[in-house]
Amino acid sequence: MMSKRILYIGNNLTKKTKYNSTIIVLFSLLKNEGFNVKVSSDKTNKILRLLDMCFSVFRYKSDYILIDTFSTVNFYYAFIISQLARLLNVKYIPILHGGNLPYRLKKNKKLSNLIFNNSYKNIAPSNYLKTAFESEGYSTEFIPNILEIENYKFKKRKKIAPKLFWVRAFKEIYNPTMAINVLFELKKTYPNATLCMVGPFVDNSYNDALKLVSELKLEDSVEFTNVLLKEDWHKKSEDFDIFINTTNFDNTPVSVMEAMALGLPIVTTNVGGIPFLIEDRVDGLLVTKSNSDEMKNAIISLLENEYPHLSINAREKVEQFSWEKNRSKWFEILE
Repeated sequence: MMSKRILYIGNNLTKKTKYNSTIIVLFSLLKNEGFNVKVSSDKTNKILRLLDMCFSVFRYKSDYILIDTFSTVNFYYAFIISQLARLLNVKYIPILHGGNLPYRLKKNKKLSNLIFNNSYKNIAPSNYLKTAFESEGYSTEFIPNILEIENYKFKKRKKIAPKLFWVRAFKEIYNPTMAINVLFELKKTYPNATLCMVGPFVDNSYNDALKLVSELKLEDSVEFTNVLLKEDWHKKSEDFDIFINTTNFDNTPVSVMEAMALGLPIVTTNVGGIPFLIEDRVDGLLVTKSNSDEMKNAIISLLENEYPHLSINAREKVEQFSWEKNRSKWFEILE
């Protein structure tokens, strides 16, 4: 069993983004268990990346091909690789990540059938996608994204201050300007409120954020760090007290899981797979998408200590996402 050969296909862009992505976490854990694992691809150009992925399927004789599957252009990567695997009679396993995949299933029914009806297993890291896929008739198993929980130092905040922390790529889909609007509204009640935004500048939403900060005269209250190594943003988070997530679409964001592990109380938009991760008023607070006023009010409820046990409950929940709790599920599939 331990000599099984696995090719893991996905966007291995850790060197570029500096983030230890889910593909590298699972790759490392499987390798440490004795599996022979190869990863493709680390090419930044999308066409070169696809070609490298295809060549890897032929280059490495594999028992299984794991395929990270998203809802945008990478959906077509998954389609092409899955059909190559079928051609070579190799078992392939889509790992479902895209928050908008349920829409993709309906939009591309024929391609979806070819990918997900012919796979060896379909793995959903969230019950949101498991439910969505099963409702379309695709057999799916739930295995969460793995958090190496021993690497997350839990900080219990005795008193919560209006110090907001946001970790995401600056992309329109993640609605970073909402975080700035929330800060602006919050400062009407808490003038000393601050916001730190961590993440790479991907599209024009970063420029929009800068412009909004200037218009609202928040230059002294907002910090943009650009990309930070995971260890660095974990350390920086100790200086902040509330994690906000403003996304418009999502599956099960690892940054939110990490914030839960670190002890930051969560306020997040109620979209996609988020309600399957966060139980409102139990281990986080859920608000309507794009509703800055509702998010501000949720933050104020935390500052007024209405939900003192959120962070403890959240930590207990994400401890279930450790490798120790989930390794047997992967072993069952890869035996």
